[in-house]
Amino acid sequence: LFAEAGVQTKGNKRNQVLKIGHGGTLDSAATGVLVVGIGKGTKMLGTMLAGSKKYTAIGMLGKATDTLDATGKVTEEKPYDQVTKGDLENVLQKFTGDIMQVPPLYSALKKDGERLSTLMKRGETVEAKPARPVRVYSLSLQQFQPPLFTLDVECGGGFYVRSLVNDIGKELSTCASVQELTRTKQGPFTLEEHALHEDKWTIDDIAQSLEHCTALLLGEPARKKLKTEHPGETAVICE
Repeated sequence: LFAEAGVQTKGNKRNQVLKIGHGGTLDSAATGVLVVGIGKGTKMLGTMLAGSKKYTAIGMLGKATDTLDATGKVTEEKPYDQVTKGDLENVLQKFTGDIMQVPPLYSALKKDGERLSTLMKRGETVEAKPARPVRVYSLSLQQFQPPLFTLDVECGGGFYVRSLVNDIGKELSTCASVQELTRTKQGPFTLEEHALHEDKWTIDDIAQSLEHCTALLLGEPARKKLKTEHPGETAVICE
């Protein structure tokens, strides 16, 4: 980004000031919205992303994995022929509202400063975290083509869709795992309106994206000069 913007850094890393931070991890196999703060925008992420998140998840009945998704090793297989669309819709009601949820072992949660997923990959023994309260604002079945089913989920922070699908499988007297997961909304940002795809990660496209996001920030200016140590250097921030 510095090279594309024509910023002369002269090899001094202390002068290469461009703060970038993200507003919450995505599962390694997931796609969709990941909000990124640039410059002073990094300090706004906590406030900006206090709202709900939305996901579209494709689950598979009859197969469980150690990661609770398609990237893991199969740990269990059970018949699912007895499950009907009505059964699935009825079960979803049990997972709507304020519920208790056990986070996955493969997750970004930490033990002694390291992610549980890192410890698991090293083969270390990891105890499951205790169930904790989470909130599901809405949960609906969009498609049912056994063994696959598609869910739309709107939830609060700390919620794991992988755990949800795993719990749904158990509730149906079978097992289930996530095959595809897409985050469609995070806070006020949506996949359709605000996502900047990888082929557009250029200075000009990023600047245009920041301007587009300004409408969500109560009329604050999209562009503002950030003080730099060299005259003529300018950083574009979203605040």
